[in-house]
Amino acid sequence: MKRRIQIMIVAVATLAATLALAACGEKPENLNGQAQPFSLTLDFYPNPDHVGIYEAQKLGYFRDAGLDVTINSPTDPAAPIKEVAAGRTDLAISYEPELLLAREQGLDVKAVGALVDRPLTSLIWLGKSGIKRLGDLRGKTIATAGIPYQNAFLETILARVNLKPSDVKTVNVGLNLLPAILGGRAQAMLGGFSNVEGIDLKARHKDPTVTPVDQLGVPTYDELIFVAQASRLKDDSEPIRLFLAAMARGTAAAEKDPKGATQALLEQNHNLDPKLTAAEVKATLPVLSQATAEHPYGYMDQAQWKEFIGWMRDHGLIKSLPPPGAVLTEEFLPGKIP
Repeated sequence: MKRRIQIMIVAVATLAATLALAACGEKPENLNGQAQPFSLTLDFYPNPDHVGIYEAQKLGYFRDAGLDVTINSPTDPAAPIKEVAAGRTDLAISYEPELLLAREQGLDVKAVGALVDRPLTSLIWLGKSGIKRLGDLRGKTIATAGIPYQNAFLETILARVNLKPSDVKTVNVGLNLLPAILGGRAQAMLGGFSNVEGIDLKARHKDPTVTPVDQLGVPTYDELIFVAQASRLKDDSEPIRLFLAAMARGTAAAEKDPKGATQALLEQNHNLDPKLTAAEVKATLPVLSQATAEHPYGYMDQAQWKEFIGWMRDHGLIKSLPPPGAVLTEEFLPGKIP
C-alpha cells in the first residue's frame, strides 16, 4: 500500500509539472514515450476558427503532450455534440447555445473550454441594400440558416427598434447565406460570422455592415466551445487536460506567426483561397481564446453563461434554468490543477 501511494504521488507531481510547462509555453516532455490516441471532431470543415488547432498539430504540441490527435470534420454540423455524448469522439467543437439545447435534451455533455470566447454570429447587410440602420429592416428580406435560436436572436434584435418578426421577411437558405445576399435574394443575412463571411464580403468590395449579435441586444456568449462527455470527466480527464494545454501553446504560436498558422490551415483544406484565408486568419486571431494575466486559456465567464442561459429560457428555447456549474467546468484548463 505504501508503495502504491508513493507511485500515485509521483504521477500527480509529474502531471502537474507537465501542465505547468505547457501553461508557460515551454515544451512538455512526452513522459511515457508513446502517444495516446485522441480524437477531436470539428464543428465544420477546417476554417480560420481552427487555426490554433492546426498550428498545434503542425508544431507537434499534441505529440509533446503525449497525444496522437486525429481531427475529423463532420458531414452534419449538428453531429459533433451527439458524437461526443455517445463517446465516439474524445472532444467536439460546438456552440454554447447548442450545448444548452443538448443538455435540455438529456445528452451527457459538458463544456470544458472556450475556443472562441465571444459571438461571431452577425447581422450583415451590403452597401447597396439601402439599409442604414436597424429600423430600415422593415419590409426587407433577411436570409437565415434556419437555426431556431438564431430566430430568437432576430426577434431580440428587431425589438430594439420596436419591430416584430412579422415586419420583415425571412428566408431559410441553410448554409447558402453568401449566395443569397450576393444574388439579391435577400437584403440582409443573419448567421454569417464576422471573421469569415464578413471578411469575404469586404474582400469583394461589397461595403458590408457587419455587427455581431451581442452588439444588438443578444447577451454575449462563447461562440465555439470544446465539449466533452460529462461522465468521462470523473475518471478519464487527463487527456483532455493535456489537449487543452497543447491548444494554449498552439494558439499562442499562431498569434506570433500568422503566416505560418495560415499555411498550416491551408495544408489541411486545399479548397481555401490563400489570400482570403490570410485575411480571415488575421481577423480570427484576436477573437480566439487566449491566456491572460487574469484568466487561463479557454476561460468561460460563468456570469455571462448565467445571463445567456436566462435569455435562452426567457425565449422558450429551454425550459430549465441550470446553474453554469452544471453545464461547464474549468477544472481542465491550463494552470487549473484540482
